[in-house]
Amino acid sequence: MKNKNLISGKEIIALGFKPGKWFPEAIEHININELSEVETIAYLEQFKPAPTIDLLETIADLKINIKAENKLEATNVNSVVKSMQTLMKTPTIVGGAVMPDACPTGPEGIIPVGGVVVAKNAIHPGMHSADICCSVMLTDFGKANPKDVLAAAHSVTHFGPGGRDRNSQFRFPSDLLAEIEANPFLNNQKCISAARTHLGTQGDGNHFLFVGTSKKTGNTMLITHHGSRGFGANLYSRGMKIAEKFRQELSPKTLKQNAWIPFNTEEGKNYWEALQIVRKWTKKNHEVLHDATLHKLGIQQENRFWNEHNFVFKDGDLFYHAKGATPLDKKFMPDITGPRLIPLNMAEPVLIVDGKTTDNNLGFAPHGAGRNVSRTQHRKSKTGTVKDIFREETKGLDIRFFSNEIDITELPSAYKNAATVREQMEEFGLGEVIDEVMPYGCIMAGNWQKNAPWKNRRRQERK
Repeated sequence: MKNKNLISGKEIIALGFKPGKWFPEAIEHININELSEVETIAYLEQFKPAPTIDLLETIADLKINIKAENKLEATNVNSVVKSMQTLMKTPTIVGGAVMPDACPTGPEGIIPVGGVVVAKNAIHPGMHSADICCSVMLTDFGKANPKDVLAAAHSVTHFGPGGRDRNSQFRFPSDLLAEIEANPFLNNQKCISAARTHLGTQGDGNHFLFVGTSKKTGNTMLITHHGSRGFGANLYSRGMKIAEKFRQELSPKTLKQNAWIPFNTEEGKNYWEALQIVRKWTKKNHEVLHDATLHKLGIQQENRFWNEHNFVFKDGDLFYHAKGATPLDKKFMPDITGPRLIPLNMAEPVLIVDGKTTDNNLGFAPHGAGRNVSRTQHRKSKTGTVKDIFREETKGLDIRFFSNEIDITELPSAYKNAATVREQMEEFGLGEVIDEVMPYGCIMAGNWQKNAPWKNRRRQERK
């Protein structure tokens, strides 16, 4: 006999089901068909959540391509390896590697800079972080004078927070805007506004504009280093929220920072497409600065190539999360046009490398020199005036800070020993150096917070 009483959401919850998108449709179906209690329970079986997934008891193989040369480095390496081992208990993970420039980025279990993590059918937003598609681009300026190139580049670039005002913005590609508007992760005013205003900007931190000369040809090279700025940061924030919903449903024991979006879901497909759009935007972000510098000097480029070193790369159903690692394998870069770039610090050459995938490197090389201590620790370790430290560490180079305030946490001593990184690249088979861009000069954001407008306002208010 049919049950004439209408069922409600409360009664379905009482039967042990969590509210979901399917609730209205299920309630309507049960009531229209006047299902009995037994029929209702049988019908609702299809909506039962899958059992949650526990952490892995035995982690996948972790390749360690780093070794400590002193006590300070030993502390750093131990922290990196311990964090990776905890992270690799995440149930989606099938492999991982650590590069010679690795350094911790937070509590245990967070992917370190210099970490590579391979997940099956899953994208982990926390493993590419907010600086999606942080990357480097090189343009060969032929026999142009490095001094002229640096001056021209300085006049067109933009460092620091925020974006360009309306009068100095670059023209935004209409086809790229159409892709952004078609993606549910990116089609919101905050993302679109950041995409427009941040085009042609480099941000702060370790991002730079470097000019030097090829050791092989003597040609002048311009190299920029930056990511997707506010555009990518907005995607990251939305991705982490979606990943957290899946974590609570699929694997509550997984650490929040390691939550994932299953690729075989609508959200997973849309997020992957959003990452590719951010990649296109970031490449364009490099190009507009390089092209504007060429235009300013009235010369044509002789060559250009680029690579990401903070991104997610797909190979079949495997997703390689490279948090500060340079892809060597061409399968990771469909538009590859040349070798890859590994910057070390402002006083060292930018390495131009090529290489092959091995069991040890998983298809990746280091992305730079990394740090052994935090910015705060480094700042406290220095003695003498800021200007004296700057002069000593940048002798013979044209080093500029866009804010006109020196940031000593970006000087060479803030980074790992470049020679050590190079030696370990060779020892562990992490790419072959085929050329070097010898440093002439560099522009970075500098300590823009020192005289930030809001700090100046506070000083005036105190007075």
